Amino acid sequence: MLKRHVTSNLAIMIGVGCLIAVQAPAADGLVSVKAAGPIAIDGTLDAAWEKAAPLNLTLDKTPYKPDVYAGISQTEVSIRSLYDAENVYFAIQYKDPTRSLARRPWVKQADGSWKQEKKPDSTGHENTFYEDRLSIIWDINARGFSRLGCAMVCHIAVNGKIDEVADSSVGRKYTNQPGTTVDLWVWRAIQSGAVGQADDQYINDNKPPDAKSWGRRGDGDASAGYVDNINEAKNGPAFVSAKPDASQPWIKDEEKVPFVDSFKPGDSVPSVIVKPVTGPRADLSSAGKWTDGTWTIEIKRKLVTTGENANGSDVQFKDLSKAYPFGLAVFDNAHINHLYHGGAPKLTFKP
Repeated sequence: MLKRHVTSNLAIMIGVGCLIAVQAPAADGLVSVKAAGPIAIDGTLDAAWEKAAPLNLTLDKTPYKPDVYAGISQTEVSIRSLYDAENVYFAIQYKDPTRSLARRPWVKQADGSWKQEKKPDSTGHENTFYEDRLSIIWDINARGFSRLGCAMVCHIAVNGKIDEVADSSVGRKYTNQPGTTVDLWVWRAIQSGAVGQADDQYINDNKPPDAKSWGRRGDGDASAGYVDNINEAKNGPAFVSAKPDASQPWIKDEEKVPFVDSFKPGDSVPSVIVKPVTGPRADLSSAGKWTDGTWTIEIKRKLVTTGENANGSDVQFKDLSKAYPFGLAVFDNAHINHLYHGGAPKLTFKP
């Protein structure tokens, strides 16, 4: 059952050094409040967010129990929303004691070779050397979503099979009825957050007999915006940054230069090259900051999107008198394992 928590505090610390008054938490769902003006997307909550009451959720469910896991097993999430004539805004905060950005970095070994730091679980997925992530999933026309939430599109393997098809993954995402879709927003601390975006995706009913093709899709763009930094021999990095920064373990595409090994044992090189996505997949602007054990993530999107397959891949907030079911999950330095809640709270808009 979805858990909601109420606080009587008059004020809390939000973002970096910003004290704002706390509205009473939303009792039943998330209410988006009309903003007085545009909202800055910078990962720091300013005074404009004082108008928005938070919805507080406890995330304590996981799709599976990995045998190797270095992340949190429960967290409290606070989500707020504002909107204006064109856009809807979300501010999400949750507790995470570690800011995880080391996504399988390359490390030089004592013998001069290079290896990626990895600690996969029994399913082959990484739950230690990975980045923090957050996802929000929205119903478009999937039967059962308003009751079950994101659980209705998550199909877990049983005895090595998904839908009676042998599959090595621990689970796959797809909807259960032909022609149905849900909207999926994925914020990644490195892969998209480093370029001020969240990844706009969707999930459809695609599944076997094409066993390699399941339901998760990117909106109108086959490129994820980021690529792995690996050479042709698959035994080391292909590039380094012309402007290396130890606090940012990624390489910007426009700053990459060919790898020259002038490193000493123990040195590391990022394993990810980041660049913005374009087209419909770039509908989501974002910013995230981690401060004193708390992530603060802001996301902005147009109320109504356009472009290729917009109505099939994006939730459209056309009718502000409607309620829009959603689900939320956080990934603590994990590839696919995540924390989520039961059910589907609803977003409504306050005139």
